Amino acid sequence: MKLWLAILLALLLFLIILVLSSSIHFHFRVRRTGKNDRVEFDLKALFGLVKFHYELPEMVYEGIERGIRVKLEESGMAPFKMNNDKVNHVDKQTLTNLTTDIKLAIRATGGLKKWLKGLMSNVKILKLDWSTDFSLGDAAYTATAAGALWGMKWILVGWGSQFVRLQHTPRLFVAPVFKDDLCFSTVLVCNGKLSLAYVLYSGLVLLRRIISVKGGLALWRKLLSRKQRESSGEGGE
Repeated sequence: MKLWLAILLALLLFLIILVLSSSIHFHFRVRRTGKNDRVEFDLKALFGLVKFHYELPEMVYEGIERGIRVKLEESGMAPFKMNNDKVNHVDKQTLTNLTTDIKLAIRATGGLKKWLKGLMSNVKILKLDWSTDFSLGDAAYTATAAGALWGMKWILVGWGSQFVRLQHTPRLFVAPVFKDDLCFSTVLVCNGKLSLAYVLYSGLVLLRRIISVKGGLALWRKLLSRKQRESSGEGGE
């Protein structure tokens, strides 16, 4: 019996080490051609045993009052199976609610910004490609704008590199199209990973920071319950 118990404990320890040594991988892709937008986000963990896929195949601006109509497609595999399509509106009220939630989370957590910065600093970006083709309808204007757009891209990448770890030099492309018609298309692809062990550790640190604030747990329960009610009340159109 002792031998079997030792083997079982050894297997359990090996499994824990294997899980903690794994990483959460993500793939992010944004594409805009003309007025057509498409956003895709994939998340994989535990060596591909857990997968999530999120897709925004449709984003339509419907005016100041209704804002942007967004269609979200969600899918996943065992043990988190889901297959949902949702249509939501991102309007002024949505942004107001988001601002309120962020303020509440900051008030309910000690050093939330510092915690978030520490989490992001452990994100490793393995691939970053960003290409843009465009025409302003005039060759001179297009050539001038191409240089400005190139510089803007490097400024944005430099700013983002303060928060995450770039493992390779980003590949940025700007291709001016010299024709009389206006046109625009851009594709952004980003692959990265984050250690699962650090995510678990970071979760414990976050919990400690919440507990350290008087009423922090109650505020977080209030925030999460409200978000759950909003989510359950969403409907397709």
